[in-house]
Formats: sequence, C-alpha cells, structure tokens
Amino acid sequence: MPDQKGLHRSNTERTKKAREKAFQAIDCLKVEGNQVNFSTVSQKSGISRHFLYNDSETRKAIEELRKVDVNNEINKRAKFDKTSKSKDVIIAAKDRRIARLEEENKRLRAEVSILRGMIYNP
Repeated sequence: MPDQKGLHRSNTERTKKAREKAFQAIDCLKVEGNQVNFSTVSQKSGISRHFLYNDSETRKAIEELRKVDVNNEINKRAKFDKTSKSKDVIIAAKDRRIARLEEENKRLRAEVSILRGMIYNP
C-alpha cells in the first residue's frame, strides 16, 4: 500500500498554502477598497471558488466581510438620503437670499436713479 501519511501531509500543506493565498487576497482587496466576495477573492488569489466555499475558515471570513460591505453600502445610501434632504434645505435658503438680494438691488437702482436726477437737475 502507498504511504497515505505522505498524501495526507501533502494535502494538508496544499490546503494551508491555498488558505494563506486566500487571506492575502482578502487583505489586499480590503486595502484597495474593493468588494470582498468569493469571486473577487478567487480572481485575486488564483484559488478556485470551490475551495473557498468548502474551506470553512475562508468561507466564514469572506461571508463576514461581505456583511460588512453590505452594511457600509446601506450606510452610504442613508448618508446620501441625508445629504439629499439637506440639499433641499440649502436650496431653499439660497432662494430666500436671492430674493432678498434682488429686492435690495431693485431698491439701490431706484436710489441711484434719484441721485443721478439730483446731479443733472441742480
């Protein structure tokens, strides 16, 4: 019978190396600000998605980071909604300011007109 201990040891080493590559890819994706999911980790590390899904440690890490990405996306959308509402408030304030400035401009033009009349008609 062939040496099964050697096969087992070899398989364990390959799994360990693949797991290390996957975690390096995960770290790299996080640093770059890219999404962390099975597909991107597979592409970045060169490890098959099958391995990533079947290896419990790697799968757990990717799924947790995916949840974080989803939560960040939800927070970004909420922030956008807040900025949209605040944008409406800013626009309303600017409209009021423009109306006030137009009124002041109108008043000053009338005053200039009166003063010009006083200069030309002594």
